[in-house]
Amino acid sequence: MLKTTVLNAAHRRLGARMVDFGGWDMPLHYGSQIEEHHAVRRDCGMFDVSHMCAVDAVGPDVKPFLLRLIANDVNKLQRPGKALYGVMLNEAGGVLDDLIVYYLTDTHYRLVINAGTTDKDLAWMAERLGEWRLDVTLTPLRMGPKAVGMIAVQGPQAKARVWQALPEIEAVTRPLGRFFGVQIGQFFVATTGYTGEDGFEIMVPAGKAEALWNALLTTGVKPCGLGARDTLRLEAGMNLYGQDMDESVSPLDAGLGWTVDLKSERDFVGKAALLAKGQTWQFLGLKLLDKGVLRAHQKVHTAQGEGEITSGSFSPTLETAIALARLPLGVAIGEHVQVDIRGKRLTAQVTPPAFVRHGKGLV
Repeated sequence: MLKTTVLNAAHRRLGARMVDFGGWDMPLHYGSQIEEHHAVRRDCGMFDVSHMCAVDAVGPDVKPFLLRLIANDVNKLQRPGKALYGVMLNEAGGVLDDLIVYYLTDTHYRLVINAGTTDKDLAWMAERLGEWRLDVTLTPLRMGPKAVGMIAVQGPQAKARVWQALPEIEAVTRPLGRFFGVQIGQFFVATTGYTGEDGFEIMVPAGKAEALWNALLTTGVKPCGLGARDTLRLEAGMNLYGQDMDESVSPLDAGLGWTVDLKSERDFVGKAALLAKGQTWQFLGLKLLDKGVLRAHQKVHTAQGEGEITSGSFSPTLETAIALARLPLGVAIGEHVQVDIRGKRLTAQVTPPAFVRHGKGLV
């Protein structure tokens, strides 16, 4: 039986096309995926992200725990509310999950982990706590009295629409910089997102999530499904767990070297493996110059050898096919390569992995 978020009934009332997304009953679109995509780039859209799992990590040893658990350095988090994107690795240096860490107090951090990896992540973290004998309590905010719903509101008009629906949070959230979170009464509001646009990701007690969703609807925020979410994050050059990376892929080969602290003396799970192996692939973008559609697992032929597309689709903003790909070392941005599409080799240009930011094409 599929799991449902607290907004499931709201999606169905709006006529969403529902699909099985990793065991969750989630909206693919509400009529037009393209319109939803453009709404986020040009105006404002919102997504139900309640299937993801927020986890409160609390205790005297929480910072030492995260310093050993995550490849990025939580010492960077100096101001309460500041957030950090990072990866949690296995001993072989493969990506168990990518996540966001919020620093709330010296003894309280909040993690947001992926829906499909939640059970695995929680088990891994519990095993590490036992092994390292650290005093930390992990509380998933998914069930019971602490359960939260999560809504991402994204686009150039996102903040204005949220302030229209929730005027009581404007004074506190207006000065927030990027990648910050703050608790305001019943709302935890963060300036994070997965689209390449500005906006907020809002956590609210599960029982009040639908009221917030409906309030945002009345301000003209367009509901958006998984289809638009995927093309938006692809245009923004953002990885999708299970597609662009997984337990068999090093973050160095997935374009996430910037999230890995290999310079300090700090040890973390997977560091030795990363140092021993190093980077073996580049993670770059592709823009198709011929007519066709780029998809995951298509082979890419370069002068330096063969690579593979990890994510690909049609870009509604650029009106052409784009992709993220693991390519051999030595392939340069601007080069032309050949993509094998149904037995035909079509020409694509190598680009940086980010194609669109704030509604504007970068390639």
